[in-house]
Amino acid sequence: MDQNKPVIDTSTAHPARRYNYLLGGKDNFQADRESGDELARLNPAIKIAAMENRAFLQRAVGFLAEQGIRQFVDIGTGLPTADNTHEVAQRIAPESRIVYVDNDPLVLVHARALLTSTPEGRTAYLDADLREPEKILNDPVLRETVDLTRPVGLVLVSILPFVPGDDVAGPIVRTLLDAMPSGSYLVLSHATFDTLDPEVAAQYWEMFRAGKSDIWPRTEAEFRDLFAGLELAEPGVVQVHKWRPRPDATPRADKEINNWGAVGRKP
Repeated sequence: MDQNKPVIDTSTAHPARRYNYLLGGKDNFQADRESGDELARLNPAIKIAAMENRAFLQRAVGFLAEQGIRQFVDIGTGLPTADNTHEVAQRIAPESRIVYVDNDPLVLVHARALLTSTPEGRTAYLDADLREPEKILNDPVLRETVDLTRPVGLVLVSILPFVPGDDVAGPIVRTLLDAMPSGSYLVLSHATFDTLDPEVAAQYWEMFRAGKSDIWPRTEAEFRDLFAGLELAEPGVVQVHKWRPRPDATPRADKEINNWGAVGRKP
């Protein structure tokens, strides 16, 4: 048996593969599809929300590149789709350097095969868990790719909902940002129940307690707290479809989008 070959558990739903399914991808298994379908039964607009969340990532990375950011750390990469972080950044600035971080073996296999780089820039991949931010920051792969004395774009799009518990997400975000210099940015989106009917939210918590879901939503107030000490870029904290939408964006009803999004700059 090849000890270096990643072990992929197909019997349990994984967030990255379920997200891939909700986006219409093919890199998922039966457990991921069943989990996605169960969530969709509670919230039929979940696929729309997933697509809008992905579009937010692309717009936010483009914004950072336009602000002069040339280094990105994207944690919770997910499975590659169109216009990944490095593609958006390097389209604007070919010299951009990106480190993708994930702990799903299938994501890393696909990343190494599909996420390439411009000759001027660099794309690297790191197998690590967001819940251990110090390990991410001290990993040789990250240190060889990103200069932490220069501004960095920290991308945490739809990853913190998989770190459950009260007062858990904030310390992780602060640890990561504390290692980055003034002028760095945080790109963050997060699932919320603020826009859901209370009965639907109650049913979801029953699913969570039964082990049928792994998403820990946070309120707008909790989301805002993650940007403590940062300067929010306009328009501030909004639902992801309202963050600097493109002129040709498909109109969405607010109730369809259960994700907060924002971008903040470290002064």
